[in-house]
This record gives sequence, C-alpha cells and structure tokens, in this order.
Amino acid sequence: MKKSDKKKIEEFIRVDHAGERGAIKIYEGQLLALNTFVKDEELKKTVEEMKEHEHEHANYFEQEIRKRNIKPTKFLPLWDLLGVGLGFGSTLLGKKAAMLCTASVEEVIDEHYQNQINQIESDEKDLKNKIVKFREDELHHKDIAYEKGASKEGIYSLFDKVIKTGSKIAIRISEKI
Repeated sequence: MKKSDKKKIEEFIRVDHAGERGAIKIYEGQLLALNTFVKDEELKKTVEEMKEHEHEHANYFEQEIRKRNIKPTKFLPLWDLLGVGLGFGSTLLGKKAAMLCTASVEEVIDEHYQNQINQIESDEKDLKNKIVKFREDELHHKDIAYEKGASKEGIYSLFDKVIKTGSKIAIRISEKI
C-alpha cells in the first residue's frame, strides 16, 4: 500500500470512528430527553434500536483504531458534547425534529460512506465490506426516521441545513485532526 493510500485509510477510520461515536451521543441525548421530559415510549424504543447498530459500528472502528495504531480525532470530547446536545435539543423540539435530526445526519453519512467505498482499493476488502454494511444500516435508520415523522417542511428545512452543515464540518475536521 502506498503511503498516500495508508494516510487516506487512516483518515477514513479516524473520521468514521468519530462519526459513529457521535451518532451514539446523539441517540444518548435523545434518550436523555425521552427519559426526563418527553414521554414517548414508541420513539424511545426506536431510538434504542438504532443506537444498538451504532454501537456495532463504533466498536468496529474502535478496534481498527487500536489495531492500526491510528490516533483518534482530538475533537472527540467536543463532538461528544455537541452530539448529546443535538440529540437532547432536537427531542425537546418534538418527534418531527428528533427524527429529522436522524434523517439529516444519515443523509450526510450516506454520501460520506459512498465516497469512501468508491475510493477504497481491493487490498482493504474487509474495511470496504464493513463500510458497505454500515451504510446500509444508516440508510435504514434514515428510512425509519421518515416513517416516524421526519419532515423538511417550513422551519424544519432550516434545521436540516444546520445539522447537515455541522455534520460536514465535523467530518472535515475529524479526518485531519
């Protein structure tokens, strides 16, 4: 593997590790709101199920970080706080906003993972296969979010843009630092 390819793979793993951990934090924030202020058992069950998938994804990237001796992003503590805050705040705004939060993040991740899949060479077959599987899980989460009421109508379109912009900024930073 060329040095530039190795660096690219390290960036992929670092950012995917941060992203999957961020997804867990968003769901933790949503669950915090659902357990304290917003009583919606059906939504709580949905969020808990999606969070389980994110744990599988995060554990994989955590193992890759260790195995390949890759430094995680220095921004993990900040992403953790922002993730919990985003999840908590979106849920306080209501079910539509909570589910739009999930849908918006997953739409960014779909594009992000597809971009990685297109760049990974055959010598990283296991990594590529995992990212393909994780992308499918994320697309499923997006579909669930829309089934459960996510909407981009009215003010929600602004919320969608803010979440997507924030997610894209976090991706760029986490790749490099």
